[in-house]
Amino acid sequence: MTDQTTDADPPPEGLKANAIGFLEALVIGLNATSPAYSLAAVIGPITAFVGIYAPGVMLASFVPMLLIASAFFYLNRADQDCGTTFSWVTRAMGPWAGWLGGWAITMTGVLVIGSLADVAVSFGLLAVGLDSWAENAFVRQLLAVLLILLMTLLCVIGTELSARVQDVLILAQVVFLLVFVVAALYRVYAGTSPFDSVEPELKWMDPFGRGGAALTGALLLGVFIYWGWESAVNLTEETEDSATAPGKAGIWSTVVLLITYLSVGFAVVAYAGPAYLAENAGEEEFIFALLADKVLGGWDWIVLLAVSTSAIASTQTTIIPASRTALSMARRMALPHAYGHIHQRFRTPDVSTWWVAAIAIGWYLCVNQISTNALFDSLSALSLLIAFYYALTGIACAVYYRRQLTDSVRNFLLIGLGPLVGAGLLTWLLVESVSDLADPENSYSGVSWFGLGPPLVIGIGIALVGVVIMFVWRFVSPAFWSERPSVADPHVVHGRGR
Repeated sequence: MTDQTTDADPPPEGLKANAIGFLEALVIGLNATSPAYSLAAVIGPITAFVGIYAPGVMLASFVPMLLIASAFFYLNRADQDCGTTFSWVTRAMGPWAGWLGGWAITMTGVLVIGSLADVAVSFGLLAVGLDSWAENAFVRQLLAVLLILLMTLLCVIGTELSARVQDVLILAQVVFLLVFVVAALYRVYAGTSPFDSVEPELKWMDPFGRGGAALTGALLLGVFIYWGWESAVNLTEETEDSATAPGKAGIWSTVVLLITYLSVGFAVVAYAGPAYLAENAGEEEFIFALLADKVLGGWDWIVLLAVSTSAIASTQTTIIPASRTALSMARRMALPHAYGHIHQRFRTPDVSTWWVAAIAIGWYLCVNQISTNALFDSLSALSLLIAFYYALTGIACAVYYRRQLTDSVRNFLLIGLGPLVGAGLLTWLLVESVSDLADPENSYSGVSWFGLGPPLVIGIGIALVGVVIMFVWRFVSPAFWSERPSVADPHVVHGRGR
């Protein structure tokens, strides 16, 4: 039986196919991690943990990301669904695990979008000399909300426009970072650094140079500077060659990020020296602002703009996985049907996109009323959600392809062992995060909520809310929960069909 259409048939309701290509997907994957902002946020604290071995920790942190990227590649080959972890885990492990994975992805966006917009506005204002505006909480928050609304509008208007904007932002970001790296290294070798600079050495690549608890703490920070690359795969239904291109874009984005992080890591540690970075670790993302003036003199606005454009780009791209996951869940009746609405003209998930933005704005404004530190505490809770859904995806890959794992050494390593090792490492980091965040003194606020650190309370609260919503929706709309786990078609692993 063949499908027949007539002129009277309604237009297709799916997302716009072939809206972007491999390179655009790669760029979106890169920008979603917010490289400049991520580096600025963690380079000081990582150096405080491990000193000159910070580049080695960035290298070690790359390993679980690459292994999980392999899982994304093979799972996307089997199912080109913009819901990624939600859809794949549901296929492999059933609806309960799948729903929780989808909830985790959606809530990561809600937690981080406001903070990214805040950083984008703050650094943008500093770059143009409006320091007083950046220090004014009302002005900064108003501009951050307007930025979120603008980025949401771009996401709704169309994936092609979003991709064009991302191309410009990643180009600006990379150029700014390269200027900083070259200038910093030049000053190191010229002996003009005002700090106790040290010339780079290959031994800095050894992640076990410091070892012990210091390594654990640094890895907890290092792993999550790679978070976000899977946004490329969330656009799988809108990407050319959807069975392979998004997965490849995800893998290559992690590789490009590794090169970027290592080059900037070497430059910052060499120029400022480990002692200065450790002393100013509490400055977080403003460490670049502290160094920019000394590295570039009157051209410090270059680095400030790098962080600003990085955060702007990530504000937009972080909306994508949350909104696409909500769309996918609604199509499977795991969320209300309204979240699955597709804009008739732009062919984007307009309802879920605006809802993600609205909830993110609400969270950002409410948490800011508590304190700025409370906003940072909510970001610390991200580590729990990220580790959870990445690890879940790695396990799902091995489970879904379990009948093909012994067909070849390649299958065993890339589809089975690799994703499971990545999942194991992330599970270990999840446990370590829970232990670390339980201590109130390890939070930005330094206060106790119910005897625990605020980040852990936020993480547990989000998980409990998700469980409650899941059980309620189970009784309101039970259809989704009738789905049963399945296994991969033998031909899919070789790319010969779905």
